[in-house]
Amino acid sequence: FLWQEGHTAHATKEEAVDETLLMLEVYRRIMVEELALPVIPGEKTEGERFPGADNTYTCETMMSDKKALQAGTSHYLGQNFAKAFDIKFQNKNGEMDFAHTTSWGVSMRLIGALIMTHSDNDGLVLPPRVAPTKAVIIPISTDAAKFDEIIVPKAKELQSALNKILCGRFVRVDTQQHLRPGDRFFFHLQKGVPLRLELGEKEYAAGKVKVVRRDTGEKVDIVWEDLEKRIPELLDDIQKNLFDKALKFRQENTFHASGMAEFKEILETKGGFVEVFFEGSKEDEKAIKEATGATPRCYPLEYSDERGRCFYTGKEGARKAIFAKAY
Repeated sequence: FLWQEGHTAHATKEEAVDETLLMLEVYRRIMVEELALPVIPGEKTEGERFPGADNTYTCETMMSDKKALQAGTSHYLGQNFAKAFDIKFQNKNGEMDFAHTTSWGVSMRLIGALIMTHSDNDGLVLPPRVAPTKAVIIPISTDAAKFDEIIVPKAKELQSALNKILCGRFVRVDTQQHLRPGDRFFFHLQKGVPLRLELGEKEYAAGKVKVVRRDTGEKVDIVWEDLEKRIPELLDDIQKNLFDKALKFRQENTFHASGMAEFKEILETKGGFVEVFFEGSKEDEKAIKEATGATPRCYPLEYSDERGRCFYTGKEGARKAIFAKAY
């Protein structure tokens, strides 16, 4: 369960807006750097804005089915809620005034975004930075005595060394000897463990382990002496690969439309994100949704200075927006 929420009160609009954008950036960094989600920070349209807010800012991301998901929001509430709930303070002139307030939060939908962006038909795929188990060592032997007296002790020795270098208890030793090796592999694959280290009798005799990546399935043999260097490197590479893969998928499924006919065709034949210039009302947003199922996800902040002709109303000076079908 995840529910994180914050509220602040400020003396001026400028301070409150700065706090709103600061928290949007905090969320963006967590999503990009920790969750490997290539989110688009932006401002919500009038129809998508939080009720009662002057401005709502969002981090939007594309799921593996090409639908959008709002991963987190930050709102500048103006003095609207302060007036409704009588939130006052004494200003520098000694006068009572209504505060400028903010509200921001993320919830379970962020967990959903993580799962629906990276996972596959075999189960979870977790970015190493948030994986509770970053690597699992699986000792393997058909000889019970060798398993207990030789293979498992070595696995635990490697576990201790790796946990030390990773600064935590992030490496697990699987001793489910009652299961077949293939079932033990799949058990951890389903849970999204980034790395699987197989230590059988053959590997033990050669002084190495077979390392298998969850994100690509790539296998590589690594000698014991190199594990403390190579495992952190592989985890960093998995983290980067998951972000790059999700970003590439979004870019390949983002299209441009200049008119309503082209807009509808893209959504019907390709799906994904559609970039357009938009300067419509809440009623226009509703009509577009009824006709196509798509909603304006945001005005991306990176396009703040771009202006063009609205694809729906024909008005000039429209801001660039992203539309998509969404959760």
